[in-house]
Amino acid sequence: MSNQQEPRRQSNQVAGILGTATVLALLYFGRDVLIPITLAIILSLLITPFIHRLRQIGLGQTLSVGVAVVTLALSLAAVGLVIGTQVVRIGASLPQYADTIRSKISVLDQLTLGKLGELNGQAGRWIEHLSDDKDAGSTTPPRNTTLRGNNTGPIPVEIHAPPQKPLQLLTRIVSSVWAPLETAGIVFVVLIFVLLEHEALRDRFIRLAGGNDLRATTIAVNDAGERLSRFFVSQFAVNIGVGVLVWTGLSILGLSQALLWGAMAAILRFIPYVGVWIAAFCATLLAAAISPGWSLAVMTLLLFLVIEVVFAQLVEPKLYGHTTGLSPLSVVIAAIFWSWIWGPVGLVLSTPLTLCLVVAGRYFRALNMFEILLGEIPALTLPQNFYQRALSGDTQEIIASARQILKRKSFAAYCDSVLVPALHLARADLDANAISKSEQLKVGSAIASVIEALGENPKWWRQYSRISMLEDVNIGRQLRRRREAVIGGTQGSFDVPAGTIVLGIGAGSGGDELAAEILVRILRKQNVDGRHVTLGEMGEAPPPDVKPGIVAMFCLVSIEPAKEQAQIESALIQMQQRLPHVKQLVLQIASPFEQLQLQDNAMAGAHEVVYSFEEAVQSCLRTLHVYDKPGGKT
Repeated sequence: MSNQQEPRRQSNQVAGILGTATVLALLYFGRDVLIPITLAIILSLLITPFIHRLRQIGLGQTLSVGVAVVTLALSLAAVGLVIGTQVVRIGASLPQYADTIRSKISVLDQLTLGKLGELNGQAGRWIEHLSDDKDAGSTTPPRNTTLRGNNTGPIPVEIHAPPQKPLQLLTRIVSSVWAPLETAGIVFVVLIFVLLEHEALRDRFIRLAGGNDLRATTIAVNDAGERLSRFFVSQFAVNIGVGVLVWTGLSILGLSQALLWGAMAAILRFIPYVGVWIAAFCATLLAAAISPGWSLAVMTLLLFLVIEVVFAQLVEPKLYGHTTGLSPLSVVIAAIFWSWIWGPVGLVLSTPLTLCLVVAGRYFRALNMFEILLGEIPALTLPQNFYQRALSGDTQEIIASARQILKRKSFAAYCDSVLVPALHLARADLDANAISKSEQLKVGSAIASVIEALGENPKWWRQYSRISMLEDVNIGRQLRRRREAVIGGTQGSFDVPAGTIVLGIGAGSGGDELAAEILVRILRKQNVDGRHVTLGEMGEAPPPDVKPGIVAMFCLVSIEPAKEQAQIESALIQMQQRLPHVKQLVLQIASPFEQLQLQDNAMAGAHEVVYSFEEAVQSCLRTLHVYDKPGGKT
């Protein structure tokens, strides 16, 4: 059977490689067609809410689309006109700042001990030219010279092109702007048809993606479209807000062409991480060029810094979360990939395109790898992460992660949601003989070290060392011995008030002993006098100094209740005979990965049956009448 599956697996791998190569080739060689279509689809997601508002006030579908598209076209044309005008003004005014630029470069060259002018390439030659031009200005030879005597020096000759005719000038202007105008025209034509055929396109996509389950596919498509549209609108609004504040702030500071830098900040901010700082760098350079001092440049840079920090840390988290739902590394990789495929347009569209893939992967199984590889959601669950780190022996990493969780959860909740499922993962591998002896010892050592570091009230003078599991793999027994080495073999004094001790007892297996030890440590963190004993010890004669009635309740713990029903019932009978007048609690910690029906009627002798450490702790606190008092009991 395996011999037949191997060629099929290899053919699937080859097909996957060929399919990936085909997709990359289509993206690269078909960019002239795909870029306008992609821009049109993203713009449709951006203006769809505006169209819905127009339809709500009574306009029809066609009229709403026409008004929205015309408004968008006029807005983009106005922005392009403003940016073009501002760029022309900067180019015309740069010669006025030549003296300031020379002086600034001279100062920088002196501060760097002449190293600035030694830069390689065109930049270094340009800096040297500006630095030397001021000193050499008075030595310029006269333009008109007369040949006298035997002077046979070269005569400077200038060649001028004939002035262009109006038709030639018009043709040159049109040819320079024809390519972007052509792309813009294609984008708007596609945009109009996408908006007019919005419902039909959605139906076709639903039929293509999952026609067999219309309800689930419809919900997924609608939710994905709403999420993407909400994100694009929010990001567009945030970028416009950044641009307006930059424009206003630079106008107050007195920097020329402030509107240009505001528009650049709004547009370049679509480029993740570095876009807004490109605009900040250019604006700071201009400020340094036009101002004799450095204060304007410093104030310009500080303005960008303050605005970006405020929007990134306060505004964006309120609108669409701290991030876009993409991991930081995936954002950088996506920017590199899309800029390689589609150039500058791909760089601007990298985050929206990658976000579309992640959202699609969340709802469609065939694209699930994009959510795993690019999404911000952890690839492993917390229990899987715990188990993986334990297999690797990364105990300190587990403890650091657990301390972050314990800032918002109790230790009992952490054990229920992370530690216990991780223990069941390890037990499943152990039962299937999928884990070696060395790995078993490594996991046991890591689990024991984590429990000891987290399961006690921290004391600054104690150092928690790594626990070795070379002697045996009964983690609960080792943890108990280490705790008894600190507080004594009886785990505390017997000279205590009546009804204040809670016993944690394992149902029989080594895993049950570990769970009982964890319960005792959780209780002791709640200032409850919990003590760990075994069923064998309960059958022995009590120490002579034990006062009657000091035990309030016992908790019988099992981590495999479906397999240990008979053991639990037998242990209950034994404990009822030994401690007939105490409360009897059974804690059944079943595996969350198995759907098992537990028979509670087998626990008829118990006063209460619970299914988590948190429930067990609450039951103990109710019995002992401890009501959220950190320092004691009543």
